[in-house]
Amino acid sequence: MKDLIRTLTEAFGPSGYETEVTDLIKTLVEDYVDEIETDVLGNLIAVKRGSEDGAKIMFAAHTDEIGIVVTHIDDNGFLRFANIGGVGVATLIGNRVRFANGTIGVISREKGDWKETTLDKLYIDIGAESKEEAQAKVNVGDFGIFHREFVDLGQRLVAKAMDDRIGCVVLIEALKQIKEPKNTLYFVFTAQEEVGLRGARTSAYRIDPDLGIALDVTMTGDTPEARRMEVSLGKGTAIKVKDSSVIAHPKVKELLVKLAEENGIPYQLEVLEAGGTDAGAIHLTREGVPSGTISIPTRYVHSPSEMVDVRDVKACVDLVVALADAEIDIN
Repeated sequence: MKDLIRTLTEAFGPSGYETEVTDLIKTLVEDYVDEIETDVLGNLIAVKRGSEDGAKIMFAAHTDEIGIVVTHIDDNGFLRFANIGGVGVATLIGNRVRFANGTIGVISREKGDWKETTLDKLYIDIGAESKEEAQAKVNVGDFGIFHREFVDLGQRLVAKAMDDRIGCVVLIEALKQIKEPKNTLYFVFTAQEEVGLRGARTSAYRIDPDLGIALDVTMTGDTPEARRMEVSLGKGTAIKVKDSSVIAHPKVKELLVKLAEENGIPYQLEVLEAGGTDAGAIHLTREGVPSGTISIPTRYVHSPSEMVDVRDVKACVDLVVALADAEIDIN
């Protein structure tokens, strides 16, 4: 599983440009599903058919990652940029970005008070000495991602784009274990979550599921002077109660807790005060879809060095597998 996490997190996939990631995932899951296709918005939808009396469950994990887009190139070859998704200035200075063609740049800032440093005070240095030299490598409108390698620390793993390639890993690993599910399962690897849950909105409308489950990262409260939150690395899957985008359907939350307890899966309850997942879009589809989230505890979310615990990832996989054969009675 670690090799899979390395492969997916190191892939290039900012919002709207997820093709490298979805192409990788397609090759990994196509032998385990009955149908697979990519829709107009770029969502990869893999279907595993269940029995006629089973429910229709949509699992969603987004393939896109936060990044930047070039807005201007000055006469000396320095790039100005805007954010793609929730990019924090404090995580950027001294970090590197990578463009689709492999060009690497370093982010730095203009002189001035650190407290007054905003995104428009930053620039990217790709080693060019002129505008023309820079334009031979990068153009206005090009998207970039944060360039950091995967690191194996034992039980803990660090990489960029754990949000939400680790959710994709959970679905891939679960698919490998699910043979003949009771329920029909739609594994949707969604596009453009970081810029407004867009892929989940369109794919959920098309699928019209009986139950929607997002797989995504959540923050933790286990680091020094962290915001108080009852989620920690190494204590199991996190079952969402609420976030800014959704209040988990009470019966969905209860079902996930019940399955975790019956199957000996370590879990913790998650109340995320700020942030959201694809469940925020799924639950508002058509007449409404009972929805919830299986969350992977993650430190340093929306930074180039996000950290997860392998034991938590495995617990999330086990919960998805358990849900595949569960009796769904949400109404």
